[in-house]
Amino acid sequence: MEEKNIQEQVNEINKKLDFILEEMNLQRTRRKEMEDLKDDLMRVGKDVYQTAVVELEGVHDYLQTGDVLHLGKKLLRNVNTINKSIEQLESLRDFLQDFSPISRESVIDLMNKLDELDRKGYFQFLKEFKNIADNIVTSFTVEDVKALGDNIVTILNTVKNLTQPDMLHAINNAVSVYEKLDITVDEKISYFTLFKRMNTPEMRRGIAFAIRFLKSLAETKKDNNNTNINKISTN
Repeated sequence: MEEKNIQEQVNEINKKLDFILEEMNLQRTRRKEMEDLKDDLMRVGKDVYQTAVVELEGVHDYLQTGDVLHLGKKLLRNVNTINKSIEQLESLRDFLQDFSPISRESVIDLMNKLDELDRKGYFQFLKEFKNIADNIVTSFTVEDVKALGDNIVTILNTVKNLTQPDMLHAINNAVSVYEKLDITVDEKISYFTLFKRMNTPEMRRGIAFAIRFLKSLAETKKDNNNTNINKISTN
């Protein structure tokens, strides 16, 4: 009986010794890991320190300790402002995320519209219009453009009058008559023949129209001259 009790006590002691040895091994492993970590941190810290020294060497003439402290104080005083700025950036990021699909669709619509305009020939038209502008620039001087600007009102009024329905109809009739006109003048024609032809109703109407036209033109020119004289006198 006593031998059995002694054996049990020995076994119990062995279990405790095994547990103690296991704990010692675990502690040894942890200590080894801590030492390795310490060595790694020492090496990293040394590299960081040396790098910081090298980097700060280039700015030490421009940086003072007081400046760093002043910057730190200013950052602390403006923490709320910085937070608001960050919140605004976050809001802007959310807006861009929401707007991205819309902008993508807008770009696609724009590309489709540009393709449609290209197929219709708008860009080719603009290219030819550029050639026209180049010809105008190379064919006219600055003085010509200035003179055009001084007389633009008169030119526009003339164009306006020419584009009236009655005037367009008259010009169209004149062009049609000219296209159909086939006149051959005899080399030998006497004054008597001319006077005889002037006695026809059509010739008299033509002469009357020409005289009235020239008279109206002279009166208009006279009125314009008087208007210019009045403007000069007023100035």
